[in-house]
Amino acid sequence: MKKLFIGNLAPSTKEQELEDLFSEFGKVRSLKLVTDVFSGQCKGFGFIEMEGHEARAAIAGLNGKDFNGKQLKVNFEVIKPGRGRR
Repeated sequence: MKKLFIGNLAPSTKEQELEDLFSEFGKVRSLKLVTDVFSGQCKGFGFIEMEGHEARAAIAGLNGKDFNGKQLKVNFEVIKPGRGRR
Protein backbone atom coordinates (compact mmCIF):
# COMPACT_ATOMS: atom_id res chain seq x y z
CA MET A 1 0.00 0.00 0.00
CA LYS A 2 1.37 3.40 -1.01
CA LYS A 3 0.22 6.83 0.12
CA LEU A 4 0.18 9.58 -2.50
CA PHE A 5 0.27 13.33 -1.97
CA ILE A 6 -2.02 15.29 -4.27
CA GLY A 7 -1.35 19.01 -4.43
CA ASN A 8 -2.37 22.19 -6.23
CA LEU A 9 -6.09 21.43 -5.90
CA ALA A 10 -8.78 24.08 -6.36
CA PRO A 11 -10.68 25.12 -3.19
CA SER A 12 -13.89 23.73 -4.70
CA THR A 13 -12.44 20.20 -5.13
CA LYS A 14 -14.59 17.38 -3.69
CA GLU A 15 -13.43 13.92 -2.56
CA GLN A 16 -15.76 12.17 -5.02
CA GLU A 17 -14.14 14.03 -7.96
CA LEU A 18 -10.69 12.82 -6.90
CA GLU A 19 -11.87 9.28 -6.27
CA ASP A 20 -13.41 9.15 -9.76
CA LEU A 21 -10.20 10.52 -11.31
CA PHE A 22 -7.83 8.15 -9.49
CA SER A 23 -10.04 5.06 -9.84
CA GLU A 24 -9.10 5.02 -13.55
CA PHE A 25 -5.72 3.68 -12.36
CA GLY A 26 -6.93 1.20 -9.74
CA LYS A 27 -8.79 0.83 -6.47
CA VAL A 28 -8.64 3.83 -4.14
CA ARG A 29 -8.19 2.34 -0.65
CA SER A 30 -8.54 5.63 1.22
CA LEU A 31 -8.81 9.30 0.39
CA LYS A 32 -8.52 12.36 2.63
CA LEU A 33 -8.85 15.94 1.44
CA VAL A 34 -7.43 18.49 3.86
CA THR A 35 -10.15 21.08 4.43
CA ASP A 36 -10.47 24.41 6.22
CA VAL A 37 -12.26 24.01 9.55
CA PHE A 38 -14.40 27.11 9.09
CA SER A 39 -15.23 27.21 5.37
CA GLY A 40 -15.10 23.47 4.66
CA GLN A 41 -13.22 24.19 1.43
CA CYS A 42 -10.21 22.21 0.29
CA LYS A 43 -6.88 23.68 1.45
CA GLY A 44 -5.29 22.65 -1.84
CA PHE A 45 -4.00 19.19 -1.02
CA GLY A 46 -4.93 15.71 0.09
CA PHE A 47 -3.77 12.10 0.36
CA ILE A 48 -4.80 8.88 -1.40
CA GLU A 49 -3.79 5.28 -0.66
CA MET A 50 -3.51 2.75 -3.49
CA GLU A 51 -1.58 -0.44 -4.23
CA GLY A 52 2.03 0.14 -5.33
CA HIS A 53 1.75 -0.54 -9.06
CA GLU A 54 -1.56 1.37 -9.27
CA ALA A 55 -0.04 4.32 -7.39
CA ARG A 56 2.90 4.47 -9.81
CA ALA A 57 0.49 4.40 -12.76
CA ALA A 58 -1.56 7.23 -11.20
CA ILE A 59 1.57 9.36 -10.72
CA ALA A 60 2.64 8.76 -14.33
CA GLY A 61 -0.83 9.52 -15.67
CA LEU A 62 -1.91 12.43 -13.49
CA ASN A 63 1.14 14.43 -12.37
CA GLY A 64 0.99 17.72 -14.28
CA LYS A 65 -2.50 17.03 -15.68
CA ASP A 66 -5.03 19.89 -15.75
CA PHE A 67 -7.80 19.35 -13.17
CA ASN A 68 -10.39 22.04 -12.35
CA GLY A 69 -8.19 24.68 -14.00
CA LYS A 70 -5.03 23.81 -12.04
CA GLN A 71 -2.06 21.59 -12.77
CA LEU A 72 -2.10 18.57 -10.43
CA LYS A 73 0.95 17.60 -8.39
CA VAL A 74 0.94 13.87 -7.64
CA ASN A 75 3.83 12.12 -5.86
CA PHE A 76 4.52 9.56 -3.18
CA GLU A 77 4.06 11.02 0.30
CA VAL A 78 7.34 12.24 1.80
CA ILE A 79 7.52 12.39 5.58
CA LYS A 80 9.89 15.15 6.63
CA PRO A 81 12.07 14.56 9.70
CA GLY A 82 10.70 16.21 12.82
CA ARG A 83 7.16 16.40 11.44
CA GLY A 84 6.00 12.92 12.38
CA ARG A 85 3.00 12.05 14.48
CA ARG A 86 3.25 12.46 18.23
